[in-house]
Amino acid sequence: MPVSEGLSIGALARRTGLAVSAIRYYEAQGLISPWRNPGGQRRYQRADIRRLSFVMIAQQFGLTLPEIREVLASLPDNRTPTPADWKQISQRLRAHLDQRIDTLLRLRDNLDGCIGCGCLSLPKCALYNPDDRAKAHGSGPRYLMGDAPEG
Repeated sequence: MPVSEGLSIGALARRTGLAVSAIRYYEAQGLISPWRNPGGQRRYQRADIRRLSFVMIAQQFGLTLPEIREVLASLPDNRTPTPADWKQISQRLRAHLDQRIDTLLRLRDNLDGCIGCGCLSLPKCALYNPDDRAKAHGSGPRYLMGDAPEG
């Protein structure tokens, strides 16, 4: 197939392992930008295989679609990252990944004592939260995320 013809959505789905509906969703989210051939069919660049692979990897790292869109939008001309771009993206995402790793380690270490208990009502439990006092710190498992229990 000549490069000028681009990839069909089915070919892109086979190459990435994504469902056609997921590709259309990512298109609607502005993560890829196909064009239409004279017959009105979507056509994708081969570079979109790498862009979608990046999307899937970034999601596994815990990035949201808006965060991924922001990273991809920072690339010149809406193109696929070069090795130099990957280095810049990697440095940009490192702090996010380090924070996620710290949170997961803290979660693992604090849950070790609770897994067998099941009651979640012991005063020493990091999850214990009478009267929902932790809500003042925000949503989620605040004590496991590093907030200190009050009083």
